[in-house]
Amino acid sequence: MTSTIISERLAIIGIGLIGSSIALAAKAKGVAGTVVLYDADPDVRRRAGLRGLGLVADTITEAVTGADIVVLCTPSGAMGAAAAALSSALANGAIVTDVGSVKAQVIESVLPHIADHAVFVPGHPIAGTEQSGPEAGFPELFNDRWTILCPLEDERPAYGAAVSRLIAFWEGLGARVECMDAKRHDLVLAITSHIPHLIAFQTVATASDLETVTESEVVKYSAGGFRDFTRIAASDPTMWRDVFLMNREAVLDVLGRFSEDLTALRRAIRWGDGDVLFKTFERARHIRREVIEAGQDISAPNFGRNQRED
Repeated sequence: MTSTIISERLAIIGIGLIGSSIALAAKAKGVAGTVVLYDADPDVRRRAGLRGLGLVADTITEAVTGADIVVLCTPSGAMGAAAAALSSALANGAIVTDVGSVKAQVIESVLPHIADHAVFVPGHPIAGTEQSGPEAGFPELFNDRWTILCPLEDERPAYGAAVSRLIAFWEGLGARVECMDAKRHDLVLAITSHIPHLIAFQTVATASDLETVTESEVVKYSAGGFRDFTRIAASDPTMWRDVFLMNREAVLDVLGRFSEDLTALRRAIRWGDGDVLFKTFERARHIRREVIEAGQDISAPNFGRNQRED
């Protein structure tokens, strides 16, 4: 447990996997004095209360009042509306941040609602599972994972202090922190997260169409690769709909490159060019080794399936 409280009153807006994990980690590691949560769904609030995640507020303004750090954990498409709803209750010096996997569009929708007496520092913890809801969170989610902050061009001393405080906050939760330009973030995440999810969703959807022909053989004889695709494809559809619509420019750019590379592989298979296939697969295998060496996965058999992972 850390010996330093970073936030005297931490407000979490949106009680899904990330919001509940922040609450649990902040309490377990002593990062926050008081944790207050709010979700627009009354049933989610009820379940969060039953789990003991913190104080559960009945309104968003109640949750935010007096908070020194406010974390927006709603789907990316709802963050603008959430920011508008809480803006009047922000305390002087309050730090507002978010956890969305798209940054440029979130900044555009949230920033106009943040008054001059508060600051907005966009963020994105690169951690998660395919599970959702207040029951899905666990305090170790952020351990040794990266959180990216995308500071705005704000020359106020208070802004720099807010960035430093958020770095300490996320490090207190167990994460490693790096700062990055929002546009760069969106491009990087398009290739490392968004496109892989898009491929998984479509692969499983295509298999679902084939299943009607093969009388459930697709499901019955699922090999490891398809099984892992179904895990990714189990992710929250609302969140991922928002991600693709809000990061469409970067996603379409990367998808165009991927389509060209896939066409090259298709050509190699058609013409029996084993060298092209082997070299492509070997490059991909090398990246897998680098991911393990970077501590972002483990080398246990079956991809460490016994552990909770992204």
